[in-house]
Amino acid sequence: MYYVGSKNRISKHILPLMLKARKPKQWWVEPFVGGANIIDKITGNRKIGNDINKYIIALLKSVKSGYVPPINVSKDFYYAIKKEPDNYPDELVGFVAIGCSFGGKWFGGYANNKSGRNYAKEASNSLVKQAPNLRGVNFTCGSYKEMTIPRNSLIYCDPPYDTKTKAYINSFDNYTEFWQWCREKSSDGHMVYVSSYDAPSDFEIVVSIEHITTLNKNKKNKRIEKLFIHNKTRIK
Repeated sequence: MYYVGSKNRISKHILPLMLKARKPKQWWVEPFVGGANIIDKITGNRKIGNDINKYIIALLKSVKSGYVPPINVSKDFYYAIKKEPDNYPDELVGFVAIGCSFGGKWFGGYANNKSGRNYAKEASNSLVKQAPNLRGVNFTCGSYKEMTIPRNSLIYCDPPYDTKTKAYINSFDNYTEFWQWCREKSSDGHMVYVSSYDAPSDFEIVVSIEHITTLNKNKKNKRIEKLFIHNKTRIK
């Protein structure tokens, strides 16, 4: 299922580099798992996928256990769920809010077009296809700051980039605090990677990838996305 900010399209550029550095039996940890489009490509059972969005975690857990989302979601039903999400199961809210919205934005507008494309069916089919690759993931819900992380893990962070839009349900605006958390985890013995456009000077670029962002349906922008790793030797 398409998820705003997904790294699925650039996974072929960043995953081999991290997997090459990953040690045998090392835990793979994602504090911002989103649509699980990176962690679903990691083999084994030593995987933790966390997100603060309780609806997306409920959806991923349910799909992992065999849940098949609806293939038809009307516009009226979409806006009924948006208006009163507490009246519906969390996994259904998560599916409709993302899978049936333009560009995967959180309730960013009912997705449809003149050709009658069925976005709900596409998203449902995508999740069913993804399900087998989620079975080894331990999903948790909460702030990245409150996670319990196994010793000497590989931590891959993909925090929200565009906080000026309503693409995400939860706000994320304290990047100073986030980068400091990354430094602390690195000092604790973890291997810390971050996907971002920019980073503080004590984070080194592993690879840069040019890609097109489409958060605005009327505008496409080329951006240079980078994968960083924290350089512990620069910590003072």
